[in-house]
Amino acid sequence: MTSTTSGQAGFSRRGFLGLTGLAIATAGLSACNPGGGSGSGGASSSSAVKLPTYREFTGITADIPGNEKGLQAAFFKLPEAVQSVKTPPLMGKVTGLTETFETMSPGMKDNPFWQRLNAKLGGELELQIAEDIGDGYPAKFATVLASNNLPDMMWVPPNQGIPNIGPMLEAKFQDLTPYLSGDAVLEYPNLAALKPDSWKTAVVNGKIWGAPIPSTPFGQVMAGRRDVWDAVGGLNADSADEFLEKAKELTRPGEQKYALEANYTNILHMVTEWFGAPNGWAVNKDRTLTHLFETDQYAAGIEFTAKMFAAGVFYPDSKASDIRTRVANGSVAAQVLVGPHDIRSYRVLNQSAKFDILLPFSADGKIKPVYDMGYGTVGFTPFKKAEEGKIRELLALINYLSAPFGTAEYLQKNYGEAGQDYTLTSDGNPVLTESGTSNVPGLASALNIMASPENVIFNPGYDDDTRYVSGQEQKLLENAWRNPTNGSYSDTSAKVGAKISKQLRDKVIDIITGREKVDALKDAVKRWQSEGGNKMREEYQAALPAGVPVFNS
Repeated sequence: MTSTTSGQAGFSRRGFLGLTGLAIATAGLSACNPGGGSGSGGASSSSAVKLPTYREFTGITADIPGNEKGLQAAFFKLPEAVQSVKTPPLMGKVTGLTETFETMSPGMKDNPFWQRLNAKLGGELELQIAEDIGDGYPAKFATVLASNNLPDMMWVPPNQGIPNIGPMLEAKFQDLTPYLSGDAVLEYPNLAALKPDSWKTAVVNGKIWGAPIPSTPFGQVMAGRRDVWDAVGGLNADSADEFLEKAKELTRPGEQKYALEANYTNILHMVTEWFGAPNGWAVNKDRTLTHLFETDQYAAGIEFTAKMFAAGVFYPDSKASDIRTRVANGSVAAQVLVGPHDIRSYRVLNQSAKFDILLPFSADGKIKPVYDMGYGTVGFTPFKKAEEGKIRELLALINYLSAPFGTAEYLQKNYGEAGQDYTLTSDGNPVLTESGTSNVPGLASALNIMASPENVIFNPGYDDDTRYVSGQEQKLLENAWRNPTNGSYSDTSAKVGAKISKQLRDKVIDIITGREKVDALKDAVKRWQSEGGNKMREEYQAALPAGVPVFNS
């Protein structure tokens, strides 16, 4: 039998970060745009939409409570399951398009876990599932979207990388605002338990297009094996130069040991936090916006990351796919994870070592560091246009699939049937059976990328990990900043944001690796501004909520 190490099917770093840069062709839809193509893009109307009423799920009590600042609730074991859905949601067959970040599970006809889930749902949930390989999901999404045979629902990744999302939604999908706005959502209690910040990401053109899929509210962190870093005084520093000295000491090429993974973009993100750079956009005192790329802090971070590259502390293969394994075995000292909770991923590879999370520190002892909170969701799931009965059936299904941690529905979706797909340890934690190990992970991942409750910290069998992650989250929140444009929609960002950002970041990689001088950044930023950055600024400023604080005021 195989023990699970996650309370919720996670989203791989490669899969999620790759999907934020999607470029899916939606040609031919611009004529259908009522306000989401060129022009305002519904920015002002989107900021004014009445979000679903939030009603916290109170059926279970966390071992370590979360809070409104973003701290996630934490559990040491599965609580006794409570039922959150009174009747099966389905009346017939429902189809969907989604992706899995795990090894693909057997198809429905050969998968008892899937069949048992359908029995609980009261109908047949048939899914097309793309794998997290190359451009698998973007290609599948584009192909299905262009057809005249859409499934009932399709997962839409974070919209910054999908051009013309406004006209795409208006042309192909159902406006769910009447069913979800304000108190209307209370008919679907598990959806009402999704926080307002999550819902903001599903609003385009002043309409709600689907239920959001919450991810951890926390952003990237650097992590490494504790005993490796203990040799140099721990995974911490009082300055950037001190961190570099530690990295040099840990790098021993003759022994095939290196301090840092060679994902330069992610490492740069950590470094810019030490230099106090803004999270995406900074709100100025006059309520204008300045982008990260335009700041002195970003330039300083690039210069220092280039200094680290010149010192040889990066693993030499930037395309290596086994970095997580190398961190677990100690041959690479640190890598960047999607969030604090992701240290659980090392437990599959090393069950005995301790792993630490780096807290952002001041680059020079004077600069105030920041910690960048994450986007908060991995998109939303809109429905194909249909009559009201079908829409309500689909909402009932998503309500079931969004059941909070600790519910019977959550357990069924993530682990299956006791005695068949999993057993419980003496501590009450789930362990997948041999059959469950084969049938559950791939499908559970696909279901969670389509509908999910608010995330929790849960590392069954590793209570110390749970306490540690919760404690580090509390410390990270002390310097936390959220991108002020999260939940706002920019047409220009949707159309060209991914493209022009990639152009600039490619130039940044050239600077870090010594192929370009740091002066090349100025021209790259000017190009970014002229090709869409300035227009994005205007659109985001028009929709900037009044309560967003001035950056580092």
